[in-house]
Amino acid sequence: MTDSSVNDGIPNSVLNDRLPNAERAMRTLVLVGAAIRIASWLTKWSEPVGIYDSWYYSEQAHQLTHGTLFRELLVDLPSAEHGPLTSILMAPVSWGDDFVRWQRLITVACGITSVWLLGRIARRLGGDRVGVIATAIAAFSPILWISDGLVMSESVGMLAVTTVMWFALDAAESSARRSTVVLGLVLGLATLARSELVLLIPAVVLWLAVSRWRGDRYVNGKVNRRAVARGVLPALAAAVLVVAPWVGFNLARFERPVFLTTNEAGVLLGANCDDSYSPIGDGAGGWELLCVLDDPQYHYGEEPSVRAARQRSLAAEYVRHHLAKVPRVLAARVLRTLDVYGLHDLVKGDAREGRTRWVVWAAIGTFWLTASAALLGVRRPRRRDRWLVLLPIALVLTTTVIFYGGHRIRSSAEPSLVLLAAFGLAHLRRKRATA
Repeated sequence: MTDSSVNDGIPNSVLNDRLPNAERAMRTLVLVGAAIRIASWLTKWSEPVGIYDSWYYSEQAHQLTHGTLFRELLVDLPSAEHGPLTSILMAPVSWGDDFVRWQRLITVACGITSVWLLGRIARRLGGDRVGVIATAIAAFSPILWISDGLVMSESVGMLAVTTVMWFALDAAESSARRSTVVLGLVLGLATLARSELVLLIPAVVLWLAVSRWRGDRYVNGKVNRRAVARGVLPALAAAVLVVAPWVGFNLARFERPVFLTTNEAGVLLGANCDDSYSPIGDGAGGWELLCVLDDPQYHYGEEPSVRAARQRSLAAEYVRHHLAKVPRVLAARVLRTLDVYGLHDLVKGDAREGRTRWVVWAAIGTFWLTASAALLGVRRPRRRDRWLVLLPIALVLTTTVIFYGGHRIRSSAEPSLVLLAAFGLAHLRRKRATA
């Protein structure tokens, strides 16, 4: 299935761009990226997890090894603070006394796999040169490896987004139902890694429907709507099949309805309070833990779904009473995500979660460079591929506006930035060679 209308953006000469040692260069760069991540992991060899989200993921994985399925850590109550996939991946190495270091290695493995897969996607979309550049950016850039080695979901989420893009391309280029089903399975797993990635399910399925519709129209001269539906419905069904057990498990054990997580309630409350709306300082548009703890009815032994429902109500009530400030706060959230506002607050928050301060600052500088190159490359891929690569960025901007601006939320867009930056740098290289 081919559609000349979606093959614009880069000429065939670029798609057929062949470098004699591209495969060797990409493999070498993956090894270099692995060495960087392993070295970072070794610096945290004996470092315990702090009392933040890492503790949750770590202890849930440890509980799974003893047959305990997602319970609160200090009281005997059901828990769905975060999606289950990260803890499930860490469970096989969570035995014994020193399991945290091996849990960290799981996220390192995810990061290394992302480097390899991003290079393959870039090569598939833009040829050898783009593939080599993308692998190099992914291997060296702190915006990708800063979370590798943390007991957190960011590395798992970035790998999930990258894998979704790979199998989405497979589904768009093949009429086989199997490729569509695999895409749906991967979309479901991405949702279990980070709950906001549930937005990828309708977005990617719509992208696939449009891709197949345009392809069928070009090849056959008319639209076969039934064939398009048969092509995309298996993806939806497979995604639901993966997510449904977790949703059903949650609905059966909480007092109030819980579908994916209870985490969004605390995020909303911490992002909609005096500290995060204040025009003084650089915390505007961010998230503040003290706002959650200031809930007068908060106590740890409270049933999580009841607490989550109250926190959502408190957050909504705060927004209603401060509507005049909302536009400024939304702008601050976006500017924080773009690393042009609230930098010291962002660095402080990242350091509190186990990231080294100088690496955070290096990641900020690298983001500016990567984003600039991505702007140059945004129109280089073919139209169909461009929209697929832009979907995670659109998801992050949506999540940022709804919740808050921060590096953890932005992580899901980092793979797309790497791909677009590779196109941008390859375009500059071709212009220079031509001149």
